[in-house]
Amino acid sequence: MNQLSDTWKKIIRGPYFTYLFLVIQLIVYITMEVVGTRHGIFNGSENSGILTLFGALSPQLIVENHEYWRFITPIFIHIGFTHLALNSLTLYFVGRILEPIIGHARFFFLYLMSGIIGNLLSFAFGNSYGLSAGASTSLFGMFAAFIVLGRIYSYHPMIRQMSQNMSLLIILNLVMNLFSSGVDILGHLGGAIGGLLLMVVIGVPKNHLQNKLNHHQRIATGIFTIFLIIFCLIYGFSNY
Repeated sequence: MNQLSDTWKKIIRGPYFTYLFLVIQLIVYITMEVVGTRHGIFNGSENSGILTLFGALSPQLIVENHEYWRFITPIFIHIGFTHLALNSLTLYFVGRILEPIIGHARFFFLYLMSGIIGNLLSFAFGNSYGLSAGASTSLFGMFAAFIVLGRIYSYHPMIRQMSQNMSLLIILNLVMNLFSSGVDILGHLGGAIGGLLLMVVIGVPKNHLQNKLNHHQRIATGIFTIFLIIFCLIYGFSNY
């Protein structure tokens, strides 16, 4: 009976949303390539028209046409196979660790909202006529979540080590982004900020050891996160 119970626990703790997000972005990529091929376009996922059609981040279209879904859809769109492969591998390896730790609902919320906040920062301070896409905004949110987990689980050597590694990974990536003209550094930075803030707000499941972040910290962080979202929206529209 205990063996059956342990097996069931492993099943329900599986990284289902990690797999779901992987499937969605793969389907989107294949569909973009198929649509491109039908229009005589090779590598359709790298074509600006196809990217725009599928919902890449376009501040111009958000402001002029009120296409607010473009804060979400870019998370699942990738520009070329290499972009898709790198982000998918990262999501697979990091998501399979993070989702069982914080739970399915928290992971779902963290992943999507980190991506949205990253896109909001890019919308507010980036090129008004630019076009960007990719899961990197959400991935940076996952990286940053481990910084908070390193504090919550300071007694756990593996999580503490991952926290240090993810901190270094964020810094190295942002520095490298400074020398890469084709990378949306604002989206990456926004995703990291979002992941950091959101992980403080959502905390960890109640059945885990006591969260070291008190309720006042979480409430204050939640208020600041809402303020950041509203500020990016207002500034983005006024700056267009």
